[in-house]
Amino acid sequence: MRIYLLMAHPDRHSFNNAIADTYQAAALAAGHQLQRQDLATLHFDPILHQGYKAEQALEPDLVQAQELIAWCERWVIVYPLWWGSVPALLKGFFDRTLLPGQAFRPHERDPMWDKLLTGRSGQLFITSDAPKAWTWWAYHNSDVRMVKHAVLQFCGIKPVRVTRFAEIGSSTAAQREAYLEQVRAMAARAR
Repeated sequence: MRIYLLMAHPDRHSFNNAIADTYQAAALAAGHQLQRQDLATLHFDPILHQGYKAEQALEPDLVQAQELIAWCERWVIVYPLWWGSVPALLKGFFDRTLLPGQAFRPHERDPMWDKLLTGRSGQLFITSDAPKAWTWWAYHNSDVRMVKHAVLQFCGIKPVRVTRFAEIGSSTAAQREAYLEQVRAMAARAR
């Protein structure tokens, strides 16, 4: 399987990076092809300055991201839950990378659109300091609703599997290792 791994935590020394490293190693050991980008190292303007009214030239890192999205069979995204959503840098990445004609195509005469990224699946690994019940009760899993439904499935990527690791700030080393073991197992059996 061809996997595009996007580590979307701006801090390359976070537990999210450990998740991404673990997934990468296990997927490669299982014989998958994997290409990885870390948002913390990409150089791009995250602001879509004029919306879709004018074309904004893509930086080389975003051109590469579009090529990797086109290449992959599975898109894996690792990110933290911040303020009930994703980090601003990830939102900016979506705004600048998933463009009309590349990820979706609006119809001219009706409110529908063509999903141009069909044939791919997704996997989200999400971390949060809050308990899972709180994230569901207080925020209605707002980040998942946005990334899974309003971004990936909007563009045709499905199914999208979601794995949330909660209470990271208070977790023990043993709990974190158990989380990483889950990641290893999921990467090894990626289909």
